[in-house]
Amino acid sequence: MDKYIAIVGTNSDQSTNRKLLYFIRDYFKNEADIEIIEIKEFPMFNKPDDGILPSIVKEVAQKIEEADGVIISTPEYNHAVPAALMNALNWLSYNIYPFVDKPVMITGASYGTLGSSRAQSHLKQMLDSPELKARTMPSSEFLLSHSLQAFDESGKLVDEDQIQKLHSLFLDFKHFVYMTNQLMSAHKQNKKEAENFSWENI
Repeated sequence: MDKYIAIVGTNSDQSTNRKLLYFIRDYFKNEADIEIIEIKEFPMFNKPDDGILPSIVKEVAQKIEEADGVIISTPEYNHAVPAALMNALNWLSYNIYPFVDKPVMITGASYGTLGSSRAQSHLKQMLDSPELKARTMPSSEFLLSHSLQAFDESGKLVDEDQIQKLHSLFLDFKHFVYMTNQLMSAHKQNKKEAENFSWENI
């Protein structure tokens, strides 16, 4: 069974993106082993003078390295991902590079009508950066709008159409993970390029 890491892309205690990931974990428990990861304990990013990374960063990076794939659920703040998620990705691309060639599925929940479409686009751009080099599943937005009304008291999505769409996307992601993990001939070179990249030398 595949092992996935699901990252809650916010430090909010009340986020419906967390609810969405817990629903995904429980609904697809027979399809994959999904571990929910929080980023609330990541310190504010600042390049450490000694180069030593916080233990929480190293722990999450190790889990991502060992996973077959990653799911990230992000809300949308001012047309972008939350500062907490950006902060976590900054840490996870500083002297460690767990996202290089890692298959990623993006989901998002939002209180409004548009879901988190612009934040998802922003996240894809970030994951494609030279220091991250993730492989994001194309054409696969799952946009959960009006998310405050989207779950029942047990945490289950109430809209069957949304469940069916999510189910189809999840099955596609399983195929994407399998195919992507076969395309690893250049992985060592890609990781070396991420390690050696510097904006100062462009």
